[in-house]
Amino acid sequence: MQKLKRVGRILLILYILVAAMLYFLQEKIIFLPTKLPQEYVYNFSESFEEFFLTAQDGAKLNGLHFKRKNPKGVILYFHGNAGDLSRWGEIAIFFAKKEYDIIVMDYRTYGKSTGKLSETALFEDAQLFYNFTLEKYEENTIIIYGRSLGASVATYIASKNKPAKLVLETPFYNLLEVAKKRFPVLPVKWLLKYKLESNKYISNIACPITIFHGTEDTVVPYESGKKLFGLATSKKEFITVEGGGHNDLISFKPYTANINKALKIE
Repeated sequence: MQKLKRVGRILLILYILVAAMLYFLQEKIIFLPTKLPQEYVYNFSESFEEFFLTAQDGAKLNGLHFKRKNPKGVILYFHGNAGDLSRWGEIAIFFAKKEYDIIVMDYRTYGKSTGKLSETALFEDAQLFYNFTLEKYEENTIIIYGRSLGASVATYIASKNKPAKLVLETPFYNLLEVAKKRFPVLPVKWLLKYKLESNKYISNIACPITIFHGTEDTVVPYESGKKLFGLATSKKEFITVEGGGHNDLISFKPYTANINKALKIE
């Protein structure tokens, strides 16, 4: 009996330690930024301008603005949780070649962007970039595009503004649901500082919404995106990408065959 009690105490201590690690290290799990030196020079095949916006707390936020001669509209792109603009700028070129202007930002701690991360700061910074876009384009020409973690940011911004469209790639219902699946034995509801509750925002969106999700997504389950889609009350379309994972939808015909329609401003 004493041995069982000792084993139980050890397991309890380990459980508490793991829970504490999740609480204090969650930003390192959720956000996977790579840094760039401030003097880093971007080099892309399409015409672009680099710029910085300053947040209220003084954080400097790096952005790229890809420009076409006669754009069909502008895409404000919110990227996923890993990398920096040297990578996401390359991905943005896919949309630039479809004759859209693109504005894409690096979140705090990513690339050349500075500042302290928080969910409030993430959303305020995104609104700052939306306001920047509004200064240069009519709102009825703005398409908000969000990928993975960025889909939650995009959903929030679309709920607070009146863009022409919202396009989401591999979105999650909310971050708590994703965390529960990854850490099923931990009390993640009480540990998670970042909620990213797309489910609370999507019903407040008035513009058309298109969601792309792969059936073999092992990062954000297909069912999570489908569940989020069910809450949308505006005109909406869900594109199932059979066999698609989390980072490879561009390789599948259901995505390439439908992305032009998804981006078309009605």
